[in-house]
Amino acid sequence: MIIVIATITCRPGTRSDFLNEFYKIVPDVLREKGCIEYAPTIDATTGLDNQHLDENRVTIVEKWETVDDLKLHFTAPHMMTYRPKVKDFVVGSELRVLEPA
Repeated sequence: MIIVIATITCRPGTRSDFLNEFYKIVPDVLREKGCIEYAPTIDATTGLDNQHLDENRVTIVEKWETVDDLKLHFTAPHMMTYRPKVKDFVVGSELRVLEPA
């Protein structure tokens, strides 16, 4: 199993628009071969001193059975349709692929 942390930075004021489009693809992604988990998250207001809050950030937490399943996800038809719909909302992204220690 691999864990993917995808951090998306949205243009100011567009996070809700991004999430609206994102939620539309979640059912299709969850039906993909090897998808265990696929969920968007946003920063929680906790009051912790060492937490950096960013109202423009969406962190997507994913779990996949294999790296090959993740690679297929990148080229799935619904992902190819989704990316152009959100490109104007996104100013940056970072991908981390992890494995259990």
